[in-house]
Amino acid sequence: MFRRLVRLQGPLGNILSPDKVCPRNQQLRCAVNYSSALAEKRRFYKDVSISQSEGGLYEVNLDRRKLKTPGGKLFTAPNEAMAIAVATEWDAQKDTLKYYTMHLTTLCNTALDNPTHRTKEQMISAALKFLETDTVCYRVDEPPSLVELQKNEWDPVLHWIENRYNVTIGSSSNILGPEIPKETKDTFRQHLKSYNFWSMTGKTTDPT
Repeated sequence: MFRRLVRLQGPLGNILSPDKVCPRNQQLRCAVNYSSALAEKRRFYKDVSISQSEGGLYEVNLDRRKLKTPGGKLFTAPNEAMAIAVATEWDAQKDTLKYYTMHLTTLCNTALDNPTHRTKEQMISAALKFLETDTVCYRVDEPPSLVELQKNEWDPVLHWIENRYNVTIGSSSNILGPEIPKETKDTFRQHLKSYNFWSMTGKTTDPT
């Protein structure tokens, strides 16, 4: 059923508790359970490997156990490169599992468990809000040296984006920032829609 692809070596300890992802009305308890599942634990495995399932997804194996997410789901990666990267993070762990050092594992877990129940559309809307508050759009009136520095460093960035996507963004020294045209927001919304759920999770999640 599975095809062994990569075998990595390493030492030993105990697995993530497979708590189910909580329904919306139990999100607080879910967050507590999710956090406890990520508490430091002793390394419980010696070897790390990956295998491919019949569905074309890739799994990570800790000895003979299949890796699970903090929410209790079978960990599956959409491609071999991602699975190898996650397996490498687990293989690099020493006597104690330090989950905060496994950033790709964290991102994958977030995509699989979706503990905050975000939809792709919600992630797109959240990402677009940063357009109105991006630092490169805010300028100062003085001192002249800083005005010149912002112009030299940030204008090329803005011009590249505007030319690349055929949009208008602009900049402003007003505390409210520039007024971003609706057409610009619509263009970026359509662009972000071209990404799948996993990609949007990576773009809108802080793995630290």
